[in-house]
Amino acid sequence: MTTSPGAGRLHLFDLDGTLIRGSAAAVEISRQLGLAEEIAALERGFLLDGMTPDEFAVQAHALWSALTTEQVTAAFEGAPWLAGIREVWADIHAQGGRCAVISLSPDFFVERLLDWGADATHGSRWPSVPFTAPIDRPSILTAAAKVSIARRLCAEYGIGLEDCVAYGDSMSDAELFAAVPLTVAVNADHHLAGLSRHTYTGGDLREAYDLVRKSAA
Repeated sequence: MTTSPGAGRLHLFDLDGTLIRGSAAAVEISRQLGLAEEIAALERGFLLDGMTPDEFAVQAHALWSALTTEQVTAAFEGAPWLAGIREVWADIHAQGGRCAVISLSPDFFVERLLDWGADATHGSRWPSVPFTAPIDRPSILTAAAKVSIARRLCAEYGIGLEDCVAYGDSMSDAELFAAVPLTVAVNADHHLAGLSRHTYTGGDLREAYDLVRKSAA
């Protein structure tokens, strides 16, 4: 096996519940607008009642009609991020690997992780903030889209899915976990039970990454 967890590999990170522990971009944005209860209801609809990602986006867009760039910044900066994200990504780069974030959350939130060292970010395409346009439903990502994006990134970097590491926490990651051989369930729910190579519970991405490091040693 490869002697380094980063060498030649593409590390694929989910955002909601994974890099952000116990929360999600939509939740953090809604808190800035005083809409915690309303987004919690939408989250229940998505997680428990079969609401599709595009319908969730349409309804969240309506809730966030007054959203400003300043509020997005506050939501991003105030989110409960795992510790060590920048350090892990720096080590991946030092070992010759790459890291990407693939999330169903709005691209205007996800793309801010480029400044932290992500090589690529892919989120659902939303109108720019402040909103002057509606949601384009086909632009909202699905769980299946995560696999398609991973394949495109692999083609761009000249590697295969067998050279990827996936980190996720929930049902939106299950299809990607089925396609990638090396996976880490991070603070995960039951949807990833039996699908992940490694399981991590805690608040530091360096510790989750170390599971990959040890398996590659």
